[in-house]
Amino acid sequence: MTVDPFAIPGLPIDLSIIIVNWNTRQLLADCLGSIAAHVCGLSYDVWVVDNGSTDGSVELLNTEFPSVRLIQSAVNLGFARANNLAMTQSQGQTMLLLNSDALVTPGAVQALLQVANTSPRTGIVGACLLNPDGSFQASYTNFPTLWREFLILSGLGRQQYGSWYPSHDADEANGPQIVDYVEGACLLVRRSALKEVGGMDEGFFMYAEEVDWCYRMQVHGWQVWYQPQAKIIHLGGASSVNRRTRREADLYQSRVRFVRKHYGDVSAFALKAMIVVFTLAKIATHGVVRFLSGNRRGRPVVSLRELTTALRDA
Repeated sequence: MTVDPFAIPGLPIDLSIIIVNWNTRQLLADCLGSIAAHVCGLSYDVWVVDNGSTDGSVELLNTEFPSVRLIQSAVNLGFARANNLAMTQSQGQTMLLLNSDALVTPGAVQALLQVANTSPRTGIVGACLLNPDGSFQASYTNFPTLWREFLILSGLGRQQYGSWYPSHDADEANGPQIVDYVEGACLLVRRSALKEVGGMDEGFFMYAEEVDWCYRMQVHGWQVWYQPQAKIIHLGGASSVNRRTRREADLYQSRVRFVRKHYGDVSAFALKAMIVVFTLAKIATHGVVRFLSGNRRGRPVVSLRELTTALRDA
């Protein structure tokens, strides 16, 4: 007989842990196992929003984790809408939004809560994300600007041209710090901030939801913190691998939508132009490399058709 690790009857709920799942059955099982093993000394419940999975995820929850609060959708609601749905129904005064491809390490959730308890104006706390090999994964940065987007699109950012990718060693030395925004793989959110600011903007289907949310939090006077002592192992891209051909287009669409929403139409048009120019350059380069190498297989990261559709709808 399977022992349900989340059967904790009769206790008030201080923390609601929310996971959005789409066809990541084994990763979801591993994530829930890490929660059961390492979230100790807290009264909490776990919510899973399943976005129409067909890989047996729901059956896994029903048989091995029956006390998980399951919200089952027949269609893919997207990350923002699914999280909003669970946040509305959950009761914890703080909520931990956790990706299904993330693993909790000992003391991580407690470290996040410690930061949240330092100030009543703490709205969101983000974790230190690690790759599976233990190396540092970019966990926070500054809000997007046109200059920053130019560096990313051109590839200059990958050459460390700029200082927005944080240093792991410096983070450990500096301790918790207020930042612009934290990555959405692990977000601790105060319910009172949620009530004032509102949930994630459901116009973002994938990507940039957390950027927009953190931006709005700060507009309303709430702080966004990064906690380097809260270690979360994040595989990254587990759901988007199931829609790889749309990933880059979705990312561009979300960037443009954020810029339009907060900086205006002129900035959004400028970003669209940069995206088109650099994407055309990448596609052309890809074609030349294929021709010279004699390799006729493979395709660019994003097609012009996907890009055109994404930017038209942004």
